[in-house]
This record gives sequence, C-alpha cells and structure tokens, in this order.
Amino acid sequence: MTLDTSTLAPAVGLPLSRVEGREKVMGEARYAYEQPIEGVAYAAAITSTIATGEITGVDASAALAIPGVLAVVSRENAPRLAEVDDGELMLFQSSGVAYRGQIVAAVVAESLETAREAAAAVALDYRPTAHDVELRSGHPRFYKPEKVNPSFPTDVAHGDLDAGLAAAEVVVDATYTTQPIHNNPMEPHASLAVWEDGGLTLYDSIQGSWRAHNEIAALFELEPERVRVISQHVGGGFGSKGTPRPQAVLAALAARIVGRPVKVALTRQQLFSMVGYRTPTIQRVRLGASRDGRLRAIGHDAFEQTSTVREFAEQTTIATRHMYAAPDRLTTHRLVALDVPTPSWMRAPGECPGMYALESAMDELAIACGLDPIELRIANEPERDPEKDIPWSSRSLVACLREGAQRFGWEGRDPTPGARRDGRWLVGTGVAASTYPAYRSPSQATARLDADGGFTVQIAAADIGTGARTVLTQIAADALGVDPSQVRMEIGDSDFGQAALAGGSMGTASWGSAVVKACEALLTQPTSSAGTGQQGEGEVTVNTADEVKALSKLSRHAFGAQFVEVRVDADSGEVRLPRVLGVFGVGRVINPKTARSQFIGGMIMGLSMALHEESVMDREFGDYLNHDLAQYHVPVSADIQEIDAVWVEEDDDELNPMGSKGIGEIGIVGTAAAVANAVHHATGKRVRDLPIRLDRLVD
Repeated sequence: MTLDTSTLAPAVGLPLSRVEGREKVMGEARYAYEQPIEGVAYAAAITSTIATGEITGVDASAALAIPGVLAVVSRENAPRLAEVDDGELMLFQSSGVAYRGQIVAAVVAESLETAREAAAAVALDYRPTAHDVELRSGHPRFYKPEKVNPSFPTDVAHGDLDAGLAAAEVVVDATYTTQPIHNNPMEPHASLAVWEDGGLTLYDSIQGSWRAHNEIAALFELEPERVRVISQHVGGGFGSKGTPRPQAVLAALAARIVGRPVKVALTRQQLFSMVGYRTPTIQRVRLGASRDGRLRAIGHDAFEQTSTVREFAEQTTIATRHMYAAPDRLTTHRLVALDVPTPSWMRAPGECPGMYALESAMDELAIACGLDPIELRIANEPERDPEKDIPWSSRSLVACLREGAQRFGWEGRDPTPGARRDGRWLVGTGVAASTYPAYRSPSQATARLDADGGFTVQIAAADIGTGARTVLTQIAADALGVDPSQVRMEIGDSDFGQAALAGGSMGTASWGSAVVKACEALLTQPTSSAGTGQQGEGEVTVNTADEVKALSKLSRHAFGAQFVEVRVDADSGEVRLPRVLGVFGVGRVINPKTARSQFIGGMIMGLSMALHEESVMDREFGDYLNHDLAQYHVPVSADIQEIDAVWVEEDDDELNPMGSKGIGEIGIVGTAAAVANAVHHATGKRVRDLPIRLDRLVD
C-alpha cells in the first residue's frame, strides 16, 4: 500500500483543536452513566457511620416496602467474590468495617430518587471499636514496606549520610508536612453494568479499560474475554480512576442480583471516602553542603499512611534519588496502617509532595549559603543519574531555569526577605525545579483501511480530558501520511486489546508508539498476511511489548522549572498570585494547544495544593469534615492573574517514535515549593506545613 504524501504538512506539532470537541459541546459525547441502555435500574450505596467495628444487623424491611424498590444488597445476600489484592473491591464479603464511609449495603430501585429514599430507610446495627485515624510523628506502628508504588525500593543509600552531614559546612535540617488531598474530577465515579449470556459489559468512568477488565474478571471469576469495559469519554480522573473502584463492583453485583442493567454514580461526598486520595506526609529533609553550595549529603525521610484494607505506599522520596548529586545520600519511606480509606494515586504521586519538601529545602540552603536559588541548582546539576549511574536520555533542567529566569525577569532580584512592599501587600518571588519520569508501557493498536478510503485506528486508550484522542489522531495521520480528517480514532474499549492506562504521564508515549507501528505496518502490507497480526485484508494489529522490554538503558525524565510571584496582605495573610510561569523540557510536543492546557492545569493544581487544599480529619468520628466542594477549597480566577507555560526545544530519539515525554503531571511537581519559596521571600516567614493558610502568615 502506498500513498502520495508529497503535499501534506506534518500533523504532529500543530495546535489541532479537539477532534471530539463538537460532540462534547453539543452534549453528544456519552459518558458511562449516560449510555442509552433499556430497562436500567439504579443503585444507591449505603456507607458506614463508624470508623471501625462490625455490622451486627441489617433491617431492610422499611426499604423493601417502598414502591419501586427491587432489592437491598448486603452481606446477607450478595454473591461471593474471589479474593483479590484490592480489599476496597471486596464489597459485602465481611461484616467488618475498616473505615467510615465504606460501602456496607445498597438499594436497587426503579429510579435514582427511590433508591436514595430507600437507602435512608435501611437500618444497620454496629458494634464499634476504638479507631486510630491520625498520621503523627513517632507513631508506634510505623513500619518499612517491602516496596513503594509501584515497585521502587523502599530505602536507597549511597555513602554515609551522617558522616557527610558532619563534614558539611552548611546544613539544612527541616521537617515539612502535607495534608490529605482528594481528587475531585468533574465527572463523579460512575458505572453501568449489563450481564448478558454469562458475560459482563461494564460502562465505567475509568482511566484504563484494559486493566479494569482483567481485574473485574478476576473478581467475578470470569475468563477475561467474558468481560468488556468501555470508557469512551471520561470527565477527569487525576489517578482516582486509574483502577476499578467500588461503584463498579456495586453496579455489577446489583445487576446480577436483580437481573437487569444497573447504574451507579457516587455522590460528591462519597468521593472523599472510597476512591483514593493523596496521603498526608511528614518529611524530614537534610542537606549538607560546602559554603559555595556544592551538595555533600542529601537525606530525605517520608512518613505516610495507608489503610487496614490494602497497602499503598507512595513513592515520596524517589525524585530526590536522581535530582541532584552528592556522595552521601539516604532516602527512606515508613508507613502506618490507620483506620482510614486507602490512599492512592493523585496527579504525580510521590514526585509532587516529595519535590515540595526537597525544593523548599533547596531554597533554604540557597539562603544559608548566600546564593541565588537558580545558581545553587545549576551548581548541583548531575552529569549522570546519581542513583543508577547511567546517562540521561536528555535533561534540560538548566535550560528551563535559564529560559524561565529570562522570561520572568529574575535578574537583579533582591534576595532579602520582606524587602518589597506595595501598599499593604508584601511582594515576593520564588522558583523550584520539577521532574517526572518518561514512562512507556506495552500497548496494542489496530490500523485499518476503510472502504471509503479513510482509516480507522483502534486502541484501548482513555481520554480523561487531556486530548488523547486528538494527539493520537495527529500521530496516526503522520504515520499514514494523510490529513487528520481522514483518521477515525476509536478508543476506550477493552476489546481493542492491551493498552497502558492514562496515568504516570505515559499515555501518549505508550499508545502513540503502538499507533505508529500499526500504521507503518499497514502501509507496508502487500496482502492480508503482512504485518505482525492479521485481521483480514487492509487491517493490521501490532503490540509493542517486546519493543518496550528492549529499550536501551538510559534514565528518562522530563524536567522543568516553575516561577511564582506572590502578593501577601500584611494584615490578613491573604495570598494572591499575580504571575506564574512554567518552563519545561518534555521532548517533542505533539500538540501545543493541548500541551499548554495540561501544563497550566497541573500548575493550578500545584498552586491549590500550596494555598487551599486540605482534607480535615475529625478524629472523634474518623471522617473528613469538609467532604464537599462548598468546604474543600480550590483556586478561583481571583487567586491567579497571569499564568503561562512554555517549553524548550528538546530532541530525544531514545524515548519512542514520536520523541515525546509525558506532560500531564510535571506541571504540578515543584509548583507548591515555588509558592512557598515566594511567600518566604515576600514575608520572611518559612511555612513548612501545607497549605499556607492565613493563620500561618499572621502573627
């Protein structure tokens, strides 16, 4: 198959608008809860009102007497599920309660309103036990997990940290804390389950349909081919939809019990208890350096929480292992299992809270050494990955710092804290570095020549609002040598085969590699037997698993720098952000329009982490007090006046056929530290406990 591409401009690199944009604007894009399935019933979850203990009785009589109620589901009548690693999914398999807000029963009814009314009528009796829900220093049950997410060593040591600190001329030893932060995607977690001929079709708001179908199949003891998970459109996730969540299991169980399709949508309040969140952290960072700022010792210890249901150990200190070089280094993680929901992934897990602590400490070190914070970072730029002693595929941190300094107007900055004032406003600027790994995971894609002369490409990718459909269309168009309008991109269906989930900033690299290979194989296919798979004439399926395994041994990371100007009201402690700039080195940018949106979105989440977001635990009841968007604060337009993101040119042919690195998460990494550093520059007050609330700035 040959095509004339002599007159076509490359699609990759163009600011192409969303290919599904019209569907979304017109309301035609169907999300999981909106699928037009006939005969649907509705399930409402009933959640525990105690933090730990046991359910001793379920009285469903009043609920069952309400017209339209089809069933009350609890441990007393739920089907048995296979034992899986994720205890959050084991609904109704035990009388035990592991945390407040855990699903303990449900009502299925003809309408959502009836299901919710009946759910309030179900009476549950409990035998509560004493609970422990507070992460605190010196907790007696801290332990060393075998690994941290997903499979990193828990502790890594090089040299002798204590000796390095003892020999250092300047030492920074500080403890930083972050609070629990909850994912709040615009689309709540929702599922629609349909059983037919012994198989299950699940329409789910999920970031990875392929992984989900395998996990659901194991839970219900079905062959994987008997489970199909479809997620054509997903309204945000930020990690909380990376794996199946309890509402998906509830929908499947309820549908099996009542013998008809069942929809489940969690309420905004329920999102605070059962779909994951960023663990709070207590982090001690120790830096030892010579007077000229050269690092001699780096120590970073993280203390975090998990649940009693499932272990999740966030990889908080791993970025410290490769960010800066020093002969003596130690990074550790310790965990305590509390009577709380299980923490999980939230945008840049590990790197985000970890780099807040490290980059805040680097700012403190710069001040202690009397150095500009940019020059301190440049002075400690490593030539090779300090942890693995291997070359970088590319590293543009210095270029990002230099470019950002020029654009932001950093030159001539007076480093004296509290030196600038505009009326009642104290003014300051801060900087921090950021990094995120350039991951890639095996994926499968199918490319087909259609009868109308166009092309269809299928891959089980997920578009969670990032523009994945659009960039994959551009990648396919270039690989095929056609205009993007000739490509139909079909995603979000586990039947399309193995594919990476939309997480770890690896989506475009993983899916795009498979799309390129499938399209190239289609073009070189003389007959139906060509390529790496045969689906019939004019169709080729390719899986990149072997290629991913064979990648050369290089350290692959994106890098960046965030610059922030703050204004702090001297009387009230109110913080405003007149200017925010991010500069990034992320390989080849596929679509500058969607890329800029991703960078800015990430930075706004980082600003929110620094100034607003904080899930407040009620120690008496074991529940979060501010579990809705009326009380859980996020930024609004008045908080941020100007925000921009740019990138430096970076040519990295060691990554994937596109030369791209992930962009979804690096924007949030480093931003919180840049804000904290700017607040210190404005006020002279070093806030080491996020968020930077008013009371922490007012004497």
